[in-house]
Amino acid sequence: MKKTQPWLALVTLTLAPSVFAADPNALTAAEKSAGWKLLFDGKSLDGWRGYKAEAVGAGWKVQEGALVLTVGRTGDILTKVEYADFELVFEWRIAAGGNSGVLYRVGLGESAIPRTGPEYQVLDNEKAKDSKLDNHLAGSLYDLGPGAPRELPKPPGQWNSARIMVRGWKIEHWLNGRQAAVADLASPEGKALIAASKFKTWPKFASLAKGHIALQDHGDAVSYRAIKIRELK
Repeated sequence: MKKTQPWLALVTLTLAPSVFAADPNALTAAEKSAGWKLLFDGKSLDGWRGYKAEAVGAGWKVQEGALVLTVGRTGDILTKVEYADFELVFEWRIAAGGNSGVLYRVGLGESAIPRTGPEYQVLDNEKAKDSKLDNHLAGSLYDLGPGAPRELPKPPGQWNSARIMVRGWKIEHWLNGRQAAVADLASPEGKALIAASKFKTWPKFASLAKGHIALQDHGDAVSYRAIKIRELK
């Protein structure tokens, strides 16, 4: 850890073994009581839409309880509902060399989802083309900050557990129980990160008080499941 970046602290997250249901796409009674909701039921694409169309792109399918991109370049997909402050958990599995991402507070008015929404990077850290920069690695707050440790994700084909916390523009990313990124994009330090990134010429980036959760179609096979959200008050 560099002393010039004190806002990143690598932390381990410990969860009680009974927190989540045996079925990854189900909620326990405790989760329901705590305000968790399913964004994917393991059976249908209900609750999801395309970015430039109401219909979900043809490449997205439900297979064996997972939301799978089977054919790339058919479009990003988004939740129909918008969220402000939230805690989001999900599991992801990427193909060898693959690239995808989960973006949040995404608006519908721009040409592409990254023009408004920050990204939790989903990546094969070893074989993907976009693995040269630390802040492009799996779990990172894409192109912002120092980036996540390279060893955090499991090999392609295995499921990874992820968590995103957003309060205002205070953001935390977790990967397999370890904190992968943390930043406050509304702070002077956060604004400096944006000014030094590829997003610096996009005026609406990280500006919306609420928005959609999006799954990125980067052209590579990727699977998601256990997608659950809890709105924070």
